[in-house]
Amino acid sequence: MDGRIEVGKDPMGRAIADYYKNGKAGRLSVFSPMFEEDEIPLATLFRTYDAMPGIEQKALDLTKGRTLDVGAASGCHSLVLQERGMDVTAIDISSLSVETMLARGVKKPILQDFFTLQGQQYDTILMLMNGIGIVGTLDRMPELFRQLDNLLAPGGQLLCDSSDISYVFEDEDGFLEYPEDMSYYGELSFRMQYKETIGEPFPWLYVDSDTLRKVAEENGYGSEVVAEGEHFDYLARITKK
Repeated sequence: MDGRIEVGKDPMGRAIADYYKNGKAGRLSVFSPMFEEDEIPLATLFRTYDAMPGIEQKALDLTKGRTLDVGAASGCHSLVLQERGMDVTAIDISSLSVETMLARGVKKPILQDFFTLQGQQYDTILMLMNGIGIVGTLDRMPELFRQLDNLLAPGGQLLCDSSDISYVFEDEDGFLEYPEDMSYYGELSFRMQYKETIGEPFPWLYVDSDTLRKVAEENGYGSEVVAEGEHFDYLARITKK
């Protein structure tokens, strides 16, 4: 069994499917020990290019050649690239999301865990909407780069966005105070719920740009920030040295 999600434990996939079929959906709730309960607005997963934040637009504009869209969800990024005549493969570990992508017109949606994908190479790999978070922890980052060794064509690039969430730990005087039991402040745990469907807890990584560059260099890659968002978020371009 790779990283695929069981349908009965897939709140995001169910929410995406409901929103596509009905034009609306219930609340997709997100829980974390670090934060108060939050919600993912389903409409953001179906937005067009004009409604996307600047760093996502920049990523799509920098995309070239044969492309892999990782964690594609409803396929909004893949659809933009398809409209531009590009060859895009969209992968997700949610079968409900893959079915929705197919219904929406994504040409090559595949139920697939990125870390077990084999046999193809791509000029661009996209991990958007904090998509590099699928790595989970800093300790697992070398596994990401070994997979890039397998999947990136010569001269290829990974375009990914993330956020520096150190601001969460600022006190009222502006000093950073991290919990003593925390190995890296960007390593979080989440659980989602949609109606009665409750997902399993999963780790998620928010990595600051300096740490990403350092880890990339340790694994034979370069990382440069090519765009910055409005709230501590950034777009990085990672290439083989």
